[in-house]
Order: sequence, then C-alpha cells, then structure tokens
Amino acid sequence: MAVNTSQLKDQADLLRRGLADLHAEDFELASLLDAEVSRQHRTLSLVSSSCAVKPRTLVACASALVNVSAEGMPGKRQRAGCENVDLVEALAIRRARELFDAHYASVQSHSASNAIAQVLSALLEPGDTLLGMAHDHGGDLTLGSPAVFTGAYYKAIRYGTTADGLIDYAQVRHLALAHRPRIIICGASAYSRVVDFERFRAIADEAGAILLADISHIAGLVVTGRHPNPINAAHVTVTCTHKQLGGPRGGLILSGRDANTKVPGLRSTFSRVLDQAVFPRMQGAPAVNLIAAKAAALGYARSPAFDACMGRVRTLADAVAGAFQAHGYDVVGGRSENHTVLIRLQGAMTGAIAESALEHCGIVVNKHRVPGETRSSLVTSGLCIGTGSMAQRRLDTEGGRQVIALVCRLLSSVTPLGEQDYQLEPVACEQVRSEVQALCARYPIADYLEG
Repeated sequence: MAVNTSQLKDQADLLRRGLADLHAEDFELASLLDAEVSRQHRTLSLVSSSCAVKPRTLVACASALVNVSAEGMPGKRQRAGCENVDLVEALAIRRARELFDAHYASVQSHSASNAIAQVLSALLEPGDTLLGMAHDHGGDLTLGSPAVFTGAYYKAIRYGTTADGLIDYAQVRHLALAHRPRIIICGASAYSRVVDFERFRAIADEAGAILLADISHIAGLVVTGRHPNPINAAHVTVTCTHKQLGGPRGGLILSGRDANTKVPGLRSTFSRVLDQAVFPRMQGAPAVNLIAAKAAALGYARSPAFDACMGRVRTLADAVAGAFQAHGYDVVGGRSENHTVLIRLQGAMTGAIAESALEHCGIVVNKHRVPGETRSSLVTSGLCIGTGSMAQRRLDTEGGRQVIALVCRLLSSVTPLGEQDYQLEPVACEQVRSEVQALCARYPIADYLEG
C-alpha cells in the first residue's frame, strides 16, 4: 500500500501542535506529563505489570479515531461514519487471532478486568460458583477475591499452592468435584512457574465446568512460544494488552477450538454470547483509538525484536531468582519459569516498607502477599519482581544481578519501626540512588523506544 506522505506530515504536524498548545495553554498539566516521562527514564522499574510502549502505539492512542463513536461490531454499528473504524477493528481482530492462534477474538474490552467481567456475565448467573486462585498464593484479585466483583456477585471458591509453591492440582480437582463450579479460572499475577493448562482442562471436563484462562501476565511469553498457549485448552482466554504485549491499557477475549461450539446449558455458541456480553450488555462505545493502539502492539509482537525482548525477559528472571537466593532470600516456588520472582522478606521487614524505601532510592517494586500470609494486602510479607522493563532496557544477566544486589543492599540498611514505618540510612540511600542513575544511563529505555 502506498504511503501518503502528505497525510503523514499532517498527522505529525497535528501532534506537534498539540504538544506545543499543551505547554503554552496548560503548563500545569504539561509539566506533570513531562515529570512522568523523566521519572520513567531515571528509575528502574521491577514491576511485573510494567513495560514501555513504542512510539507507534502512542501515536495510535492519540489518533483522530478518538473522535468517532462506534457502538457495535464491525459492519454492525449503531452509528454512521465508521468505515475506517471497521477496518481498524478488523485488523486488530485478525492480528489477535493470528498471534494467539485463536478462532475468535474480541478487541473492545477496556481492560482485562472488564474482559473477565464480560465473560462471566455471558456464562454465569449471579450466585453461580466459580473456582479461582487465592490471592495469597499468587492469584489476581479479579479471580475470586471478595473485594471485587467476582467474589461479590458469585460464590468464589479458591485453590492454592503446595508447600513447594506449585499450583496444587490435586486440591483444584478435589474442590472442582466437591463444589461443581460453573467456571474454573486458571491465571495468576504472582505465580512464577509454568501453568499446566491441559491438566486444568482435564479437571474442568471431569467436573463439567467451563475453563477460563487469564494470561495477562504471560501473554508475551505465550505468543513467542516460551510458555504453553491455553487457547485450545481453555474454552475462553482473556488477556490485557499493556503488561507484556506493550500495548495500551485494554483487554482481549479469545477462544480456540471451542469458539463455535455451544455453551453448556445455552443455545448459543461461545463466540456469539461473548460478543453480546461485550456489546450491548456490559460496554457501550469502544475506545477505537485504543483498538488502533492494540493493533499496533499486536503487529510489533510478531517482530524479531519483540521475540528477542521476551528472550531477555526469561534469562533475566533466571538471573534475578538466582541473585535473590544468593543473598539468602526465599524464592517462592524455588525458581522462575516466566517473568516473575516472588520473594519472602526476612525478619520484621514488610512489603510496604521495602516498596517505599526502594522507591525513595529510584527502584520501583510491588509488595505482594505470599503463601501463609498473615499481613494485610496493604502491608504484605513479600515482593513480586518482574523483568519486563529490565528486558526492554536491554540489561544482560550481569546487569540484572547488579540490580538485585542494589535491592538487597538497600533493604539491609532499613530499620523497620512497625509494619509501615522505618528508618533508612541516608548515605546508603544516596549510594544506591547514584548507582541506579548510572544503570539507567548505561541501559537507557530510549534505546528500546527508538529501536
């Protein structure tokens, strides 16, 4: 397809004008946005759900598609003026299907949480039973916690991990046969080992349940072949597009071989009831500019550069787990087989203190609950470390070990005064902050953005 250089120039001019107008007419907001860019460049993010998006994705987010209201599906809109929106959404759907080897894809969900809510609304009645992973054992809050909709509107039963930190498949089977849930959800936010989707499907089939897989945290590893793909094991798969895929905040709903089969107990197929659950049941007009950004990210996810980045994600996770163990920390599950490393903190140290102290010195981490947790989710006894942003900065394994050495050195200079209060040695903090700045300069995120 020929590129219209005149139109490209018009778009670039419009974006430049927008930036200039923002700085000239709303300096307060512009300076906050500039400050955030600076923060991201000068801090090391070890957050498992954190990654930077490519400029092409940012441009798609800021495109003129934001001006279009497009309730409905491609070719079946409630409003006129959607000819280009239809093509953009069809492109995003095609790329999602090809990338995940899916028969069905919906790209309108505003987030993975929305996608899960939409799937459950299509397949469950209020009060129905679902089985999901407990948050203390690595599960996401959306998978059955009483604090969110899954626990509020449905009867949520939760499974956990063994003493070795592995999913307790025997417990999953026992609970599934005892409670006969309508849906079993396999997915986690802080589980560092490979998920056996085929084993989950066998349990679901035995219990007469539908299997829903949430791969938000491992989607990049899945599409590059570094983690098993659940598309044909699960009846339905959901993911977000902003954690590993480097896209905008948004969700995808996918289905493989079961897409065109009838939902047990219903007359319609999975693909039909899922479409209807997104629109009109749960969501109005989609954010079509974000659908374009999803298409951009899904396109980049097919590139050799993305594959190489996911390779670094895995090697860095191995290095990070080994480095924590070398410093005497307990790594839940013994090692990492994806991008996350969940550690149990030592002594009186809490996740809240560690998170705050490290951020003060330029390292961003997430506190997290661990198996056997006795502290609240606002305090916790662990940290969940992710290697996505380190991989984007192109850190090698030695660089990853240096980062963990800084983390451990800083934590050793902290004196807990309670669950959230602490004293931090100023000299140690300044030394760590200086070394963080040096690592950020040595491995600039700008290289990834421009590459």
